[in-house]
This record gives sequence, structure tokens and C-alpha cells, in this order.
Amino acid sequence: MAALLRIPSARLGFTAEERADILGMIDAALRDGALTLGSRTEEFERAFAARHDADDAVAVSSGSAALEIALRIFGVEDRDVVVPTNTFFATAAAVVRAGGRPRFADVDAATFALSAETVAEALTPATAGVVLVHIGGVVAPAVGAIRELCDDRGLFLLEDAAHAHGSRLDGRSAGTFGHAAAFSFYPTKVLTSAEGGMLLVDDPAARDLARVYRDQGKVAFVGGEHTVLGSAWRMSELHAAVGLVHLRGLDRAIAVRTSAAHVYDDALASVEGIEPLAVAPASRPNYYKYPALLDPGIDRHALKQALRSEHGVALSGEVYARPLHREPVFRELAEGTFPVAEDVCARQVCLPVFSDMSEAEARIVVDALRSELGAGGRAPAPGVSVAAASSFGAESGACASR
Repeated sequence: MAALLRIPSARLGFTAEERADILGMIDAALRDGALTLGSRTEEFERAFAARHDADDAVAVSSGSAALEIALRIFGVEDRDVVVPTNTFFATAAAVVRAGGRPRFADVDAATFALSAETVAEALTPATAGVVLVHIGGVVAPAVGAIRELCDDRGLFLLEDAAHAHGSRLDGRSAGTFGHAAAFSFYPTKVLTSAEGGMLLVDDPAARDLARVYRDQGKVAFVGGEHTVLGSAWRMSELHAAVGLVHLRGLDRAIAVRTSAAHVYDDALASVEGIEPLAVAPASRPNYYKYPALLDPGIDRHALKQALRSEHGVALSGEVYARPLHREPVFRELAEGTFPVAEDVCARQVCLPVFSDMSEAEARIVVDALRSELGAGGRAPAPGVSVAAASSFGAESGACASR
């Protein structure tokens, strides 16, 4: 008999006080009739910028919108933009929609993210800039070296910080290393507004242009001329209310997630067949994800099925189960080989982490893994080959949406 689900793949929780505060703000918005680009959005922008040590923030309808607006400001039309092949669809799709060409790059096996070396290998004479993804909420350790490379070559650096709300490296906040940064508030994120995104920029001119882009390219909310080809990328006041309240609990959420991650760190040292992604001492991730690599030959699909059916533990979506150069929509754009990304994507799992996770729940996950992997890894399911079960189409990283 299958076990009842004890640990879900994701869990979103708002306290009673947070729900009351959100409902109060929504009621106020409905009473005063300001449902978009109002005072709650402005307050959310100021608070988010302050929390991330940034000067300016522009609230938008999604993380995808934040990426595209930044790329349009940088002017990528008919130019190449380096993106990691180990990332979500939106990273490369935003380049295409802004008129550019994604130039896929391999990643570092130790970080699952770009390195200065993999970026350098992907550069062409037509390169305009680089999109660096902070995988799983860990600020990419190579961000300083990549920024230096970009500055030397006259390229922009855009941080895809969709996972990295509140994360830090060497005391600096995610979103402050590049020329701009895009955050997502999709419901699975450590910080959510139900739907929405935020763009951090490093100069007032970019901030003002981003605000024009998000409102159909108009220079003024009422009666303005359309000066650029923008879109309906506004954040509603209702979404801003959710995000503003949730932001107040960000530090508490990160502390809880960090505690759960430390339980995993300590316990997995004695579990065979799985190696957590190492986090540098100077890194302070938000633990949006807890990625780990399975030993070669372990059947990921069978392991995930056994954890769910035998122990009631559901692993979260990978980051990522299939590299972008293998997505049908991008196959014609893929040039070269990407052996590290292919290996990382084939063997990766992510352990569940929630903003209200208890130590007891984290230990349930570890005990389940020890039961299935302690003898050196579970055998493949009957009739399923290791190669087939760990193929790139086996699982999707749906909860990584922008």
C-alpha cells in the first residue's frame, strides 16, 4: 500500500497575521480604486530595493517580463547573449523576444552555474552581454570574475536572480553584482506576490525607461506618448500587497530554510549515493532549492517513485532536469557540446525545503533517502533501464517558473 504523502514537493504558507494584512491592503485598494501602479506597488519597490541594498526597483508582472525589459534596455536586437544551458526556459526566451540570439554556454560542475571560463568560450564578436543565473538561490560564486570579464569586453551583465531573493555572497546582496537583475515572485519562490517580478537597475535612466516599457511604452501613466514598444507588464496593487507583506517575513523564511539545509548537510554525509551541491563559506543562500547529485548509475526516476510511494516524500523539481539546448524550441540555436550540463541535469535531484519546515520533517526526508540509498543505490524499476529512466525528459522543473 502506498504511503500517505508526508512531505510535499513544495508548500506555501502565510500566517494568520500576514493574511489579515494582505486582505486589509486589498480592501483599501478596492475602496480607493487604485488597482495598478499605485501606492502599494511603490512601497513594495522601495522595500525590496532596500532589502537588497539597491537604489532602484521596478515592479513588473513576472520575472520573465523583468528579464525582457532589461534586455530591451541593453539593446540586444540582432546580437548574441550568453546564457547557461542549465536554466529555465524564460532565461533564453526573453533574449529571443527582445530580438537577440541566445548563445548557450556550459556550466561548472561544482556550482551548476556559469564560470568565467565557460562564458569566455561562448563569446562571439556579436556578443552584447551575459545572463548569469543564481541556481537554487545560491549567488553564482563566479559572479565577480564574470563581471570583470564583461567590463573588460564592454558587455552587460544581467543577473537572473529568479531564485535568489535575499541571498548574499561576500556580504553583498543578489542583484547588486550586475548592471541589472531580474527576480520572480512565482508562487513557489521564497518570496511571492502570487504572480509578479522585480527589476533592479543601477542607474536612474534605466529605471525610468523600465517604467516606460512596463506600461505599453508610455512616458506617462495617463495621456503619455508611446515612445518604445512596451507591453502590459504592470504589477497590480493586489499582487503588490501580497508581495509587500511576504517580504516582511523573508529573513525568517531564509532562517528556517537554512536550518533545514543544515540538517541535510549533516545527515547526508553518511548517506551513500548522493552528494549535495557545495556552498562556499562566504555564501549565504536562501535555499530556494537544495540540489544534490546522485552517483552515476542510480535510477533517478525509480528513486523518486520509491520515496513517494514507500515513504510519502516528494522531491521538488530539479534545476534542471533537461538543459535548454535539448528543448525542441531551442535546438536550432544550440552550437557546440555541453557535457557538464548534460551530466548535471541527468543526475540531479532537489530535496524539499519550505519556509516553515521543521527539523523533524527534514529528518523524515533524510531517513527515506538513507533507506533507499544506504546500500549504494536503489536498483532500476523492473523493465526500466537506467539510461531511459534518467533521460532528459523524465522529470520537469515546473516549480522553477518565472
